[in-house]
Amino acid sequence: MQNEKGKMMTGARIVIETLIEQGVTDVFGYPGGQVLNIYDELYKAGDRINHVLTAHEQGASHAADGYSRVTGKVGVVIATSGPGATNLVTGIATAMLDSIPMVAITGNVPTGLIGKDSFQEINITGVTLPITKHNYFVTDVKSLAPTIREAFRIAKSGRPGPVLIDIPKDVQTSECEFIKEDIVKPYPQIVAEDSEINKAIELINKANRPYIYIGGGAAGRAMTQDIIALAEKIDAYVGCTFMGLSAMKNSYERFLGMQGMHGRYASSMANKEADLIIGVGVRFSDRATGNVAKYSKSAKIIQLDADLSEINKNVKVDVGIVGSIVSSFGRILKGCEKKEHPEWKALVESLKAEEKRINDEAQRKSKTDMTPMNIFKVINEIKDENTVIATDVGQHQMWTAQFVDFERPRRFASSGGLGTMGYGLGAAIGAQIASKDRTVLITGDGSFGMNLNELATAVTYNTPIVIVLMNNGVLGMVRQWQTLFYGKRYSNTVLGRKTDFVKLAEAFGAVGKRASTIEEFRAAFADGMKHDGPYLIDTVIGMDEFVLPMMPPGGSVDDIITSVDLEEDNK
Repeated sequence: MQNEKGKMMTGARIVIETLIEQGVTDVFGYPGGQVLNIYDELYKAGDRINHVLTAHEQGASHAADGYSRVTGKVGVVIATSGPGATNLVTGIATAMLDSIPMVAITGNVPTGLIGKDSFQEINITGVTLPITKHNYFVTDVKSLAPTIREAFRIAKSGRPGPVLIDIPKDVQTSECEFIKEDIVKPYPQIVAEDSEINKAIELINKANRPYIYIGGGAAGRAMTQDIIALAEKIDAYVGCTFMGLSAMKNSYERFLGMQGMHGRYASSMANKEADLIIGVGVRFSDRATGNVAKYSKSAKIIQLDADLSEINKNVKVDVGIVGSIVSSFGRILKGCEKKEHPEWKALVESLKAEEKRINDEAQRKSKTDMTPMNIFKVINEIKDENTVIATDVGQHQMWTAQFVDFERPRRFASSGGLGTMGYGLGAAIGAQIASKDRTVLITGDGSFGMNLNELATAVTYNTPIVIVLMNNGVLGMVRQWQTLFYGKRYSNTVLGRKTDFVKLAEAFGAVGKRASTIEEFRAAFADGMKHDGPYLIDTVIGMDEFVLPMMPPGGSVDDIITSVDLEEDNK
């Protein structure tokens, strides 16, 4: 196809040409009546843009999300009107709460039928208003290309997020002149005031126990080397939120891992013991802080964020710096004095030793070698630094956060803020298509059951995904809470299902294996990592495997639970 200046095109073709103009190479979606014209243009442009047909629109939205997390590009998803559009809602909300740039394009009934309860009509802009950065209802074909460009610009500017564009059928069939333009750049970010930067530098220079706390706002930017440079310069240790995972190499000696409700012991305790916390792209959510009234009461807090609304939202900070995180952090790094804190180092090393003792004790008490820690040891040994890890939501997700070794940025896709069960398989497909690298999905039998239909998509596109299904026969995280806080009243958390996941995988056309011992798992995982296509391992674990440490809901790090003796409880 030729893109001539001033060429007349239909709205549907303008959609596709504008996506290509904006650098889009892959889109995810599901066709339907009100987007047939768009899909016809996708067919014609098939040599320039790839479309991935999923089994369900929710899977498509998660695939676009996973694609974005791995590439940093804007993920694109297309769906028809009515149920097609509403099926995107969970995926859009997932992207919104994790600040993932996405553009969702939906069709709608012709403008003359809007508001008349036409077949498959829904006010999707009204539905998605609270879960998008912005959304559009396009009524004039002349505004279509500018709207798409603006949507991309908004999606990737400042704090990224999803944008929805709803396009009625008659706008898709109308014609207007199309003129190709350049890829839009994000809106310029605010430059932080020198006075705020200087206040932060002053606090850092006075600190004796500095702790750099990185979140999703840092993970999505090329900041790893600057964070390491500051840690070395001021003799600090580094911890992260769940969303900050993979921003820092796990092998870096100063990196303590995730902190918070299910964070690693040393990281959570170091956060508590610090006299200065430098929050970089973090929102200080309840899962990270616990009881806010007790959170790091003796520490000064610096918060760097692109979003003004996050400053002081959850935790009162001493210095709030709004603007480009990369720029602000670089200025702070440049201005700080070189420091050494031997007592702080000794304290953190003792916390790391205690963490090891806790983990070793848990392993010693286990009656089987098929423990989550051992499973992840095998995964770490066999995967390489390019392997993308995706997860669903539950215990398996937190074990992944605790035990997987990440050595490259953007190798992790998981739902943090919304906690979307059923996210993982769609996201793994999108992440694999984006990265071209083998992807491992860590999931549970509860989460996998939510959207296992996307196994059909994985098989159709022969995506090399190894699915480690941690099968304990229960809704593990909810059951863990019921054990600890609800008197062991297991209300609707024992699944009691008879699904044979090996046969299920084979029925879809994938390879299925079952592993009941660590030796069986090692053999299956090694085989799966060489297989050309989807490979599911039904990984059998005990229903009483807990995610520990755990900060109780409403509690603080002072209340952290490091072990549970179920045998003693049962006496």
